[in-house]
Amino acid sequence: MNRRAELASHFLDVDNMPWEKTRYAGIEQKTLLVDPATGLLTALMRMAPGAHLPDHEHVKIEQTYVLEGSLVCPEGECKAGQFVWRPAGSRHEAWAGPKGGLFLAMFQMPNKFFQPDGRVTDFLGRDWQQTWAKNSGSGP
Repeated sequence: MNRRAELASHFLDVDNMPWEKTRYAGIEQKTLLVDPATGLLTALMRMAPGAHLPDHEHVKIEQTYVLEGSLVCPEGECKAGQFVWRPAGSRHEAWAGPKGGLFLAMFQMPNKFFQPDGRVTDFLGRDWQQTWAKNSGSGP
């Protein structure tokens, strides 16, 4: 059988991957898959009790499976063993419940975060338009 390297499976030892700090207090992630060409992103996210994700928009469909704890937003609470998905264009804030949370998050395009100074950034604080607009179908 002829195996092409670019078609090989990618196995990750997630337990031994380091947690990556984010710009938001009490929120860390392990990036499992990122494809800058398409915006596809899958991450294991950990939020401390009460940690808060500020105002953001889901540019394309976002999916979250709650492994531990809970994820809360103005529309409701998603608890361990539950799944929530949000359509493209949905905008909200979210926070971890009283026990914090561990989530598997899948994005088709990184979220837009609306900063108090008017800037629009991605989760890492990079200018969203410069970093992602070419792939979103909503930019130049």
